[in-house]
Amino acid sequence: MSYHSQADLGGREGFGPVQPEPEGELWHEAFEPRALALTLAMGATGAWNIDQSRAARETQPDYPRLSYYRLWLAALQTLMAERGLVGADELAAGHTLRPPAPVARVLSAADVPAALARGSATRRAASSAARFKRGDAVRTADVIPDHHTRLPGYARGKRGTVAQVHGAHVFADAHAQGLGEQPQWLYTVVFDGAELWGAEAQPGLRVSIDAWEPYLEPAPDAAAGAPA
Repeated sequence: MSYHSQADLGGREGFGPVQPEPEGELWHEAFEPRALALTLAMGATGAWNIDQSRAARETQPDYPRLSYYRLWLAALQTLMAERGLVGADELAAGHTLRPPAPVARVLSAADVPAALARGSATRRAASSAARFKRGDAVRTADVIPDHHTRLPGYARGKRGTVAQVHGAHVFADAHAQGLGEQPQWLYTVVFDGAELWGAEAQPGLRVSIDAWEPYLEPAPDAAAGAPA
């Protein structure tokens, strides 16, 4: 799989205005509830984790052209094919051609509401002290990684201020690569709009992102991007 995130569109132009949809409108095409159900059912098998699922969606080469649930279906096909759970001939045929491969778990219809309500906690015990505290000036990494990342491109190499410390959480970058959870401290970092967008930023604009510790370096000699 290529790990270039096609979904990293923040701050980029040329995609037209945002078109708000009516509140409570869940589906646009008849296949969409099935796409959701298939994704939940296969995710529950444990064949991949949530960060691998997200990475598969956000690295689809046709990302800008696909609707929400068509992305889910494309990612599901990618994940299943990578793990030998479906063949290219079966995808082309539109039905199974061989007995299904065994899976570790099966989510029954009766268990879906409880599973969705329970969710999956990502907070973990910290193995070291937090490097930063509220009010610290930090600078984000200014590199383009060769793997899926949750640090948006528009925030790379930018100065901000730590506003909250959230404890240690599953590090999505490592988890998406199948390298284990590798818990890292997670922070809310606030940036001044002008730091991100330059002089064209709306006056007084502030943007917050949640950033894991590996994304950050101290910026002791720089003015903080925004007050804590």
